[in-house]
Amino acid sequence: MATEAGGERPIESKAELVGHLAAGEKARAAFRIGTEHEKFVYHRDDLRPLDYEGSGGIRWLLERFADRFDWQIVREAELPVALTRERASITLEPGGQFELSGAPLATLHDTCTEANRHLQEVKAITEPAGIGMLGMGFNPKWSLAETPRMPKGRYAIMRAYMPKRGGLGIDMMHRTATIQVNLDFASEADMVQKFKVSLALQPIATALFANSPFADGRPNGWLSYRAHCWSDVDPDRAGLLPFVFEDGFGYERYIDYLLDVPMYFVHRGDAYIDASGQSFRDFLDGRLPALPGERPTLADWEDHLTTAFPDVRLKRFLEMRGADGGPWSLICALPALWVGLLYDEATLAAAWDLCRDWTQPEMAALRVAVAREGLRAPFRGRTVGVIAAEVLALAEAGLRARGRLDVDGRDEAKYLEPLQEIVESGRTLAEAKLDLYANEWGGSVDPLFTRFAY
Repeated sequence: MATEAGGERPIESKAELVGHLAAGEKARAAFRIGTEHEKFVYHRDDLRPLDYEGSGGIRWLLERFADRFDWQIVREAELPVALTRERASITLEPGGQFELSGAPLATLHDTCTEANRHLQEVKAITEPAGIGMLGMGFNPKWSLAETPRMPKGRYAIMRAYMPKRGGLGIDMMHRTATIQVNLDFASEADMVQKFKVSLALQPIATALFANSPFADGRPNGWLSYRAHCWSDVDPDRAGLLPFVFEDGFGYERYIDYLLDVPMYFVHRGDAYIDASGQSFRDFLDGRLPALPGERPTLADWEDHLTTAFPDVRLKRFLEMRGADGGPWSLICALPALWVGLLYDEATLAAAWDLCRDWTQPEMAALRVAVAREGLRAPFRGRTVGVIAAEVLALAEAGLRARGRLDVDGRDEAKYLEPLQEIVESGRTLAEAKLDLYANEWGGSVDPLFTRFAY
């Protein structure tokens, strides 16, 4: 669900930034679902990652999608770096992770149709070329040195800056993958309620989707190493946002937070101007060292919005950012979870009742615990698995209340079934893979690339 580009007129006041976010408000009947999913791409014969250039590389892959399936190529410095078609896009993460950013769609049935169409297109191109794709939260095999670098200007600036603020930022950029859903709000009050609920419950999603127990070809000690990476990326722009739960939170308070997030860059034409560590407040005043005397446009602000990485992120919609990448069935399950919880008013209220008295220290500890222990993590005398069952029951009720039926007369609650199976088993995808690694696979992660390939 990409934001529209802003104009070239300089921003005159903070009120314009408030209005920019408020413009995302929609009538409930117009609420949409935008689903994103990232995959690791590799050569099936030797499990090497695809370089950008070369025969069967990432550039070739983008060009083949454009040739075969009517995607339009987006170029940067004359190099293909993304594709667009209607309101969807295919983009590249820093390490070559291949991402579908889906169109804003009315139902989960539409979302799954889109995901299945994408899978068919992926298979049509990759299978004859001996290329595979894998969905996990962290690449299980390739070292950072073995992971390719994509030629996008913003990524070069981020690579240089991130090690100054945390120890795992470069790993996060190049070796993690996620499933994400972007959802709408009706008003500022509705946004606030959804933000609070989704931020508090994001660790539950992390536990349900935990699927990154390997790094560099061996167990890493975590069930969601991806979630652990986010704990050491950059404290200025990642993690929990305690102020969301404070009285008076709204658009303006989130904007104040964003104004204090250090900048990465300013985008002008094909060039990314390094403004890392500089202040957007100074930019508003025409005092940005990287561009003295120049003031930002809404397009610059939209770029800056993308450089904050909290567990839930506000643009003109809310982004749910707590899940590992995973198998095809979970691409529909992640939006089902959050649509069920957030799009029905009665269910949203019940979800808030579930977590409204959780304290900041409890939520911070829970965020760490689920990354290591998944559903077995303790919380208030229970396990996260027990809480996850309650959360899924709420999501199911919310989806049934929506009453959006497919051609067979089934509602959207059917997409929760893979998560319900995980909770009933008490075992995350990560734990199932660790068991295979220790037993059937004889201490090798290589079988992952065939057993769990798309």
